[in-house]
Amino acid sequence: MLIDSHVNLHAPQFDEDREAVIDRARAGGVQLMVNICDRVSNYAAVREVARHPDIWATVGTHPHEAKENPDLAAQTLVDLARDPRVVGIGECGLDFHYDLSPRDIQAKVFAAHIAAAQQTGLPLVVHTREADETMGEMLEAAHARRPFRILMHCYTSGPELARRAAALGAWFSVSGIATFKAAEDVREVIRQMPEDRIMVETDCPYLAPVPYRGRRNEPAFLPHVLAKLAEVRGWSLAEAETRTENAFFAVFDRIPRP
Repeated sequence: MLIDSHVNLHAPQFDEDREAVIDRARAGGVQLMVNICDRVSNYAAVREVARHPDIWATVGTHPHEAKENPDLAAQTLVDLARDPRVVGIGECGLDFHYDLSPRDIQAKVFAAHIAAAQQTGLPLVVHTREADETMGEMLEAAHARRPFRILMHCYTSGPELARRAAALGAWFSVSGIATFKAAEDVREVIRQMPEDRIMVETDCPYLAPVPYRGRRNEPAFLPHVLAKLAEVRGWSLAEAETRTENAFFAVFDRIPRP
């Protein structure tokens, strides 16, 4: 089963042909997708896409958008997560590359998401960029207080944070970045990821894999990500598909397995 663990199908880039994009994904063999919330204020749009029986949703606020709601309460996320179509908390985390929200606000909002993951038992979908030390510290401290499940989405950070996250039982998702010619450092980290805790994603409309790099990404391009993962890990395509499917249902256990 091909599963896209991270899509942004509510994004305005799909406003003209959203249903056609979904149809192409299905025609390409993608049987499940998780539509990821970029900010709580946008949840209604995220949830609307998840009206499709093969598309699920998360609830959360991306670190870029943390300044929109600096006092976001964990209870707000917990309440929204009562919707049975919600299968994760996030996308949330720290991004010290762009600093589109102040770092202290990013950390405060991220802490609220962690608390919501702890309370609901849903996995935390984590975005991290150039924040390895702070991210590692926050995850470890919170996990020591009350364990929760972690999915390091589109992982491109360093090997040390990957090691620390893996020690907490984290899962990792691989994106089209793995296909980029200059991304050997990313591929080296992928080689070290726990083999039973890897899944694939497109992060569409961003990060289209080779040979579509530079175009709008969409879930129908997922087979190229899976093929690269198989190549990097030395797996057959069938093995890569089975392993990523098993990892997906282990972390997103609110989704019934067909």
